Amino acid sequence: MKNIRNFSIIAHIDHGKTTLSDRLIQKCKGLTPREMFNQVLDSMDLERERGITIKAQTVTLKYINKKNEVFFLNFIDTPGHVNFSHEVSRSLSACEGVILVIDATQGIEAQTIAHCYQAQKLKLKILPVLNKIDLPNSNPQKILQDIKNIIKIPINNFVLCSAKTGKGITTLLEKIIKFIPKPLGQNNAPLQALIIDSWFDKYFGIVSIIRIKNGNLTKKEKIIILRTKKIYTIENLGIFTPKRIYKKCLHNGEVGWIIFGSKKIDTSLVGETITSYKNPAKSLLPKFKKITPKIYAGLFPLNPKKYILFRDALNKLKLNDMSLFTEPENSEILGFGFRCGFLGLLHLEIIQSRLEREYNIKIISTAPTVIYEIMLKNKKIILLDNPSKFPPFNTIKEIREPIALCDILTPIKYVGKIIKICIQKRGIQKKIFYHDTQVSISYIIPLAEIILNFFDQLKIVSSGYASLEYKFEKFQKSNLVKIDILINNLKIDALTTIQHKKNAIQNSKKIIENIKRLMPRQQFNIPIQASIENHIIARATVQQLRKNVLSKCYGGDISRKKKLLQQQKKGKNRMKKIGNVNIPQEVFFSTLQMHKNK
Repeated sequence: MKNIRNFSIIAHIDHGKTTLSDRLIQKCKGLTPREMFNQVLDSMDLERERGITIKAQTVTLKYINKKNEVFFLNFIDTPGHVNFSHEVSRSLSACEGVILVIDATQGIEAQTIAHCYQAQKLKLKILPVLNKIDLPNSNPQKILQDIKNIIKIPINNFVLCSAKTGKGITTLLEKIIKFIPKPLGQNNAPLQALIIDSWFDKYFGIVSIIRIKNGNLTKKEKIIILRTKKIYTIENLGIFTPKRIYKKCLHNGEVGWIIFGSKKIDTSLVGETITSYKNPAKSLLPKFKKITPKIYAGLFPLNPKKYILFRDALNKLKLNDMSLFTEPENSEILGFGFRCGFLGLLHLEIIQSRLEREYNIKIISTAPTVIYEIMLKNKKIILLDNPSKFPPFNTIKEIREPIALCDILTPIKYVGKIIKICIQKRGIQKKIFYHDTQVSISYIIPLAEIILNFFDQLKIVSSGYASLEYKFEKFQKSNLVKIDILINNLKIDALTTIQHKKNAIQNSKKIIENIKRLMPRQQFNIPIQASIENHIIARATVQQLRKNVLSKCYGGDISRKKKLLQQQKKGKNRMKKIGNVNIPQEVFFSTLQMHKNK
């Protein structure tokens, strides 16, 4: 145990965590030069394409220090994007310390501070690492002062390095051994292990990453999940180096993988405590904090025959992603699907992409919405995550929308533009602090305004330097309305939205015009309408396809032409009554895109 070190690598997005992980693996010879490639721990194609880490990955490295002592370093490369912050909190529970990576050119950003505060709450040792010192515009001395003034952590043990060139990596490894404490716990105590992550493998079944807190775990041992009392047998276990290595036993303080030998996905195992069936521990390890989704959207398979496959695929993703919430939903237009909760739009996009790539299921997504609190006149309070289930307006006393506290960190020269965006998003300023060349701004902003494209707008106006961290604060009374979309006088539940009253008419007109552009023409006029409380506030018409019935009338009395036109008009009216309008899937995709770009 004295030669084991468990730590996570945390940072803001694009500060070089994954590249630093590559250099650590390379330095410790976890892979041969022939096996080595960039983004070793990014196992998904999506991660490589987007250049972001989505899933936290663990690896065990063997390092021989300058005194020829052998150390085993268990480290976890974590995501930096705000939509995947739950991965960070889970990873920190398996560690005694963290490497806080900061870009020496960009400095401290909001997510850097958020991750650091999480580590401080868990009383972990924090080792500041200034990355990208090889770049000409890096300013390590200024960043060190910002760490001292803004984050307020000691900077005595800082490390300067370049993950790209490998400079400072040996110094970092030596600092990890000296600075990060060894694991606690007892080898002879009853087994206690925490499940950090789980996923479904089509060959092995359920695979889990665990951290042994007390005792030892051996192959073929019978275990019990303390909370659920379910019993499993360990088929195989081992570590990642990052190659999968099989072992006979995992000891106290180690981080490794286990295979239960079960292909039944009945519940999420993440956060559960494992103990020995023969000599069980009496107490549970601290469970992970429950994650509340920030946005909701309906997901429906494009092919209704793939519903069962779609349901099973979602269950497998839930095993791997504890922040994904699902419940069955039925739409009159789209059929059977699921109402899903996500941490943000990027999270929604990633889940949709994984369903299409990994399970070959084409998905239609409804417009995302936040959860609202509605007080009825009978004093009953309901939480609404689906606009189509909006109660009758005459039964509502008060509608409350979720409000978030936003912490924005930006260079001084972008402050004016950022404040302008916050005001446009109905924000109210709470406080503003100046730290040398950096400014910390706090705003109260409705969550519905943040989740769609607030982060992207911040990056655009600040040339990528501003950063955002937000958390739910409270529900607040607001002037909100439900907008129904009707196509050919039929209400389309999948297109129903809840919006602020001052933006309702303007946004409704945009939606109507967008649908009109995409709807195919029929033999009759198709009215497209937006309504609030059965009052039409916007309308457009898809003009009918007409046959020129007068083409054969080259002469004669005008009454003959009128008769033909009257017959055509009657036929069009009959067709309108019995005609069906097929709504192309592009309508739903474009409406979702409009909400993103709003």
